[in-house]
Amino acid sequence: MSITEEPAAKNPYDPNEIDIEEILGVTATDVDELVHTCKNNADTLFTWDYTKGSKPALDRLYEKAKKSQWNGQTDLDWSIDVDPEAVVAADAAANPFSMMSGNIDLSDTVFRNWGEDEWMKVALESQNWMLSQFMHGEQGALVCTAKIVETVPWIDAKYYAATQVMDEARHVEVFSQYLNDKLGGGYPINAHLRMLLDDIVEHSDWDMTYLGMQIMVEGLALAAFGFMRPMTTEPLLKELLRYVMSDEARHVAFGVLSLKDHYQDLNQAEIRERQEFAFEAALRMRNRLLQQEVWERVGVDPRDAVPLVLRSEERILFQQMLFAKIVPNCKKLGLLDAGDGWLRERFGELGVIQFEDWADTEEEMSVFELAQGDITAPA
Repeated sequence: MSITEEPAAKNPYDPNEIDIEEILGVTATDVDELVHTCKNNADTLFTWDYTKGSKPALDRLYEKAKKSQWNGQTDLDWSIDVDPEAVVAADAAANPFSMMSGNIDLSDTVFRNWGEDEWMKVALESQNWMLSQFMHGEQGALVCTAKIVETVPWIDAKYYAATQVMDEARHVEVFSQYLNDKLGGGYPINAHLRMLLDDIVEHSDWDMTYLGMQIMVEGLALAAFGFMRPMTTEPLLKELLRYVMSDEARHVAFGVLSLKDHYQDLNQAEIRERQEFAFEAALRMRNRLLQQEVWERVGVDPRDAVPLVLRSEERILFQQMLFAKIVPNCKKLGLLDAGDGWLRERFGELGVIQFEDWADTEEEMSVFELAQGDITAPA
């Protein structure tokens, strides 16, 4: 996929100073191509130490993963009829602009004459777009976890990562089937997300693949699924998300368990590189949530819509909540306060540092029993 170069924003934190033109200037130019090539610069590592359980926490996670496999074709009820308009009407949270209508005056905007039909179309397209980006992100996780199998030096990590490859294939499968069979098709990958996935795959250090995918992308996905699942009234999507979340909790914990000891052995320059990588990933994920493709599809110039999105109090809160899994996991890894506390300051400016003391994913697994193999129990 060809994408225009992404420049740095003047101030990436303040909604009133974000350079909209710079964000919207990042666009895909070959959305009709079916294959995208990304260079993998990492070495493939074999290990001749096959001692299972030398890393006990990863071994336990591997055993949980083996017990927790599910089949998207037989464990989900695809016979359920989905009426997207009825679902959106029943679920105000499916429409991001139901969040902004109460605190932003639209009388002098392009939306001043909009009625129920126009907002219904935005809500439908928004749901379709969001699930499409989840699907693309799951393929990113599929590719990245296959890379982890190749590049991580420990047999216990290779064993577990192999189970995650299967998980991610299943996630891509069920999101694709839901989009095609129930919503009539999806959206191409967002340019900001594509650039982030490229950076993660192209990096030569194996732990950067962990950090970018297992901590950042999977962490945001887990938070988003946790936000969406209790809000949706659609039973098939609710059950699909429950199954996916049971896997995602393990995936993020895999990153935390693998990196927290490794990072203790890195020097300050290496830690700073990982802090900067984590924060750049956070910005790109925030920028992709502006949904410029939705506005283009409904005939609205994104330059007219995005400034309103950025000023919506509810939308800001929603975007902040997506970092509820990322910040505590970065703290667990020691990245928040390492060195001069650079990442703590950046997350503070982004408005998400308040999540630092929330439960990290390793703790949540024991509390919610998301990775115990009991995924068929009633929700």
